[in-house]
Amino acid sequence: MGHEKQKKEKLRQFGIEVLKKIAVSGDKKTKEQKIAAQLFATDYWKNVQVIGLTLSNEFEIDTRPLIEEARATGKIVVIPKTLPKRQMAFYAFTEHTGLKRSNFGVLEPVSTHLYEADMIDLLIVPGIVFHPEGYRIGFGGGYYDRYLQEYPHQTCSLAFKEMIHSDWQPEIFDKKIQHLLID
Repeated sequence: MGHEKQKKEKLRQFGIEVLKKIAVSGDKKTKEQKIAAQLFATDYWKNVQVIGLTLSNEFEIDTRPLIEEARATGKIVVIPKTLPKRQMAFYAFTEHTGLKRSNFGVLEPVSTHLYEADMIDLLIVPGIVFHPEGYRIGFGGGYYDRYLQEYPHQTCSLAFKEMIHSDWQPEIFDKKIQHLLID
């Protein structure tokens, strides 16, 4: 494993520990509300119709309030499903969409209403560690890195300040997130 890959793996583990500490600290909900308020005030949130995001796990930044706000304001929410060869696709997510746990333990839609990348106006990209310039380290599967190579519209990530770390170099395939909102 190369030096940068080892560094990213250590940062990934560090980031997961930071998120788990925040999750039990009692501050998580307040921090999430601040970031969500920032997002809801942006033009790129207000002016879009279709929003892609993940269903967060218990220690990630909670995406449920984002889903609720999107639905309350008439937006369409789409969530990813993993596919073979480390690919993913986004499907409609309504209150009637069934969910199934993937091999990675992530809830995915049981839906056939596919949204191609060019149909999604804003993609809220998850991450564990973020570079101040907008690059991210995720869980390591490379699904988002591959998807972002062809994704043509706006991207945004939400981060706690504890998730920001500048001591790593983005790799050639890392795609910069356009909007990084930090609590």
